[in-house]
Amino acid sequence: MALVGVAAVLLVCIVVIDVITGPADLSFWRTLQVILDPSIATPKEGVIIWDLRLPVALMAVAVGAMLGVAGAEMQTILNNPLADPFTLGLSSAASFGAALAIVMGWSVIPGVGALFVTMNAFVVAMATSMALFAFTRLRGVSPEAMILVGIAMLFTFNALLAFLQYGASEIQLAQLVFWQMGSLARATWEKVGICLAVLGLVLPYFIYKSWALTALRMGEEKAAALGVNVSALRLTVLAGVSLLSAVAVSFVGAIAFVGLVGPHIARMIVGEDQRGFLPLSALAGALILSGTSIASKAITPGIVYPIGMITSLIGIPFFIVLILGQRKRHWQ
Repeated sequence: MALVGVAAVLLVCIVVIDVITGPADLSFWRTLQVILDPSIATPKEGVIIWDLRLPVALMAVAVGAMLGVAGAEMQTILNNPLADPFTLGLSSAASFGAALAIVMGWSVIPGVGALFVTMNAFVVAMATSMALFAFTRLRGVSPEAMILVGIAMLFTFNALLAFLQYGASEIQLAQLVFWQMGSLARATWEKVGICLAVLGLVLPYFIYKSWALTALRMGEEKAAALGVNVSALRLTVLAGVSLLSAVAVSFVGAIAFVGLVGPHIARMIVGEDQRGFLPLSALAGALILSGTSIASKAITPGIVYPIGMITSLIGIPFFIVLILGQRKRHWQ
């Protein structure tokens, strides 16, 4: 738990650095004081810190934690270190849902107003998750088969997305590309609240099931011998993972590899015990996305790059190393 505490303190520091990064002249300690006590803020500090930058910084924390937890539990229930919401096609499904709204003007749920792009992304991502959920109910379906189905969905949605892109106008195409790159620019206090509420709903359940999830990492047969209902556990955890992934991606767009890298960092530090692995995966995901948020503003002064581009640049080499490591273990 000491490591979790250290990671939490580090995250607070990273959030403050994220807030002060940018053209305004803000100091670390003054910004921390304004965050802790908003009443001391000047009008300028109130606008810059509380209205503009803090929602973005906290959205990075919330979404990073959601993707870290989702990736950790997806890897646990599928017993595959390469599983995460991106590689299973959920991000592509959300992008396709957003494209239906942007290019075709279709709203899956009528009457949602300005949120119809976000709602489309959420509904399509959840529908894809439920398709994976239903697939697990088939007898004899292995975790490896689920990974393959997820990859098939990823390519399917990418192909459908290409069709929509081909017929899009220049303005629509620009919106769509911006969505696919992933961005925190659309962050609001309401969205931050929704993300934290979903995380607060799902994470306690996963912690409650930490013993069973740890047992599952020893193998299905051993877990079943210890009294774990493996099928029911896998289904309920997949439902929670789907909710986390769909909400996160529907708000910020496609963010690759956070759900892959964060859990592996946590695993290298604390091992497979879910009591430490789960909270540290959440914190690692939040640290990665918060660090990425800082980098997106610091690379070129005056330009804020989409965070999805940066997480991909970080994640792709890590992904290759994981694949090579798995292949080496397989041949040994």
